[in-house]
Order: sequence, then structure tokens, then C-alpha cells
Amino acid sequence: MDALPSNPQKMGVLFISSAEHPGADTFIHMLIMRSLDRARFDVHVACSAGTPDARTPGYRALAAIPNLHLREANFGPSLSDRSVAGRARGLVGAGSAIASLGALARYIRSHNVRVLHSTDRPRDAVACAVLGTLTGATSIIHVHLKCADWMGRPVRWAMGHVDALIGVSSFVVGSLVENGYDAARTHAVLNAVDLPLWNPQLDGTAVRQEFGIPGGAPVIACAGRMFKGKGQDDVIRALPAVCREFPGVRLLIVGRDDRQVMRTSFTAELKTLAAELGVSSHVIYTGQRSDMPAVMAACDVFALPSQEEPFGLVFVEAMAMKKPVVALNNGGAPEVVDHGQSGLLSAQGDVDALAANLLTLLRDPHLRARMGEFGRTQAETRFTAQRLAGDVARVYRALAPAVRVDGIALAGRRA
Repeated sequence: MDALPSNPQKMGVLFISSAEHPGADTFIHMLIMRSLDRARFDVHVACSAGTPDARTPGYRALAAIPNLHLREANFGPSLSDRSVAGRARGLVGAGSAIASLGALARYIRSHNVRVLHSTDRPRDAVACAVLGTLTGATSIIHVHLKCADWMGRPVRWAMGHVDALIGVSSFVVGSLVENGYDAARTHAVLNAVDLPLWNPQLDGTAVRQEFGIPGGAPVIACAGRMFKGKGQDDVIRALPAVCREFPGVRLLIVGRDDRQVMRTSFTAELKTLAAELGVSSHVIYTGQRSDMPAVMAACDVFALPSQEEPFGLVFVEAMAMKKPVVALNNGGAPEVVDHGQSGLLSAQGDVDALAANLLTLLRDPHLRARMGEFGRTQAETRFTAQRLAGDVARVYRALAPAVRVDGIALAGRRA
């Protein structure tokens, strides 16, 4: 599907999106797609579409973005599947995926596409690198996670064969450089949120009532994927100290087990830990929620002491809802949360300090309000979709071959 004509006076940008089910990385890329200046850019996306009778959730989300050229593509089976069955599917689907890649290369040449932009998902990254080589378009991989040995060979190969890498924080960019990628080819662009979705005037009473939380009880929310390292267990370890001073406190743990990271149930481990510490009655496991603004509205403090968080999009969401954030002083968190301004940070593994930060905020409603206001201001100034798209556009213009836009020559270079 490509109902919109391309404009040869604009810089064409093609996003590569193989994800059938959008994740946080896809959400960020869709924010960029929506917010790029259409007076200067023609925005295209190659995506996994499913069938006309059963479109993928990713395709449906992309189709809702105005002024977007949608191009269906076959990226083949997952490159992360190492099972015998997965490898067999890879061999069967390789021919059609290669043919689709060739058709996509022709599309890139015929639609004045100067920039290719992909996530760090294996299929996206490999397609970006290959298409950049085939077409001469500037290729960029957007890295949403810390670069480390766990990254598979296809991703690491692709990152070494594209023109540039964008990291979601200076922390992520630092990890790329530490792993041997050229610092001159890396660019830090902080993430953003879709601010209109996060209304701090929202009433959280319904969520409190759903879980039987008394109106005056203090509530700590902890939302994120459920696996070791995200910090839900440390919040539970800090809870006994909080309960001694606030016996009515409730901890909302929001999310579901990430079975790609852990084979066992982390939720079950958390329940065992809470029972051992005698705080089970204070912990509520909500499962995955589609109403996170309402959950944020129901809490007094947001806490997620995750280790080496690449960025921490959920921190900005809490800040947008005027909630103070408790996090760790490592990873990308300090680039998002200003210690003493929008939240409080502590060292990894220091549960006593974590508990002290929670108690500091729960004791002082005026401090919570002041931090909430500061956090909202940060969300409105530093973490908007317009700022994100503007920063990405500057990377495009610095890297892409020269192109005339509305009579203005945008000089660029190929890295």
C-alpha cells in the first residue's frame, strides 16, 4: 500500500519495522514518524503487514499515522530463534524474504529515499545494513538497549556495517563505544513520550477502588517487564521499613513475566520473597495494564530501581503525571531523573537507601508536589515528540547525501 505520491524535493526516509506486535522501540519510532516535518521529509515505512484479512497489530498502528507511505515487506522468520524448527523455517522463508528485500531496494531507489532508519531488532538491523549497501542510502540503526555480549551476531554485524548508530541515551552510546563502535558514528538522542496521553489531572480513584485500597493509604507504583534486574524485588525488600512507618502502604506491581529473559516466573519469586518478609498483604500484582495513566494517577510515588536502565521511558511517563520517581543512579536514569528535583536516586544494591528515599517522599506531600511539578515541566520541555523528531532530523541532515528541500540545499555526508 502506497497511496501517497513521493515528493522529489523532500528527503525521503524509510523506517524498517518487522515487529508484528509493537513494543516500546516501535512506539518511539512511530512518534518520530508522526512528528517529522512533512515540509522537509517524505516518510515511508516497510513493515510486516500480515494478510488483507488479518493485518498485524503493528501494521494497524502504522496505518493510523497520517501522511505516511506504507510498504508491505517480508522480513522472513525471526533471526533470534535458534531452535531446529526455527532454523528450518528460516531456510524455507529465505527465498521469499530475499525477493522482498530486492523489491524494497527498487522501491528505495524509485522513491528518493535517502535515509534508512531501523530498530536494533535483528531482522530490522540486518535489513537496514543490507539495503544501505544495495542502494547507497544512508543507513542508521537506533539502539534502544545497552550494547553487550548478549547481542546476537546478526545485530552486531549490522551495527558494524551501517553509516551511523543512534543511542537512546549517552549511557547507551557509551556502551557502543566501549564495544568498539566508532564514536564519530554514534549519536545520543533521548526518547520522548506522547504527552497528550499523560494528563496529570486524571483521577486515580477507580484504580484504588478496583484493588480495595483505602482512600488515604499511600501507594507506590512499580511498573515494568518482570525479570531480575528490573528492581521489583528490591522494592519489596525495602517495603518492611516503609510498612513500619506507613502500615497502610500498598505497592502496585504492574507487568507480566518476561519469559524471553527468564524461564521461571519472576512473579512467583516476588510472592515468595514478600511472604518471607511478611509484607504480602501490602503487595498487589496487577498484571499487564492498558490504563497506565490511571495507574500513575492512583499512586503517590513511582519506583523502579532497575539496573543499568538504557533510558527509562516509564520514568518520563511518571514525571508527565506529576509523580516523583525513585530509581538508581546508574544507566540512563540520571539523564532522565534529576536527583532532588524530579526524584531521588540511590546506588545499586543499597536497599536501605532505597527505603530511605521512599520514606522521604511518603513523609512529605509538599516535596512530592514540588518534584511532580518539576517533572512535568521536564516532560513538557525535554521529552516531547517534537524535540525527539527534531534531534533525529538533525542526525539525518548531518549524514545523508545533499538534497534540495524547498529550494534550500541541505548539505550532508555519508559516514
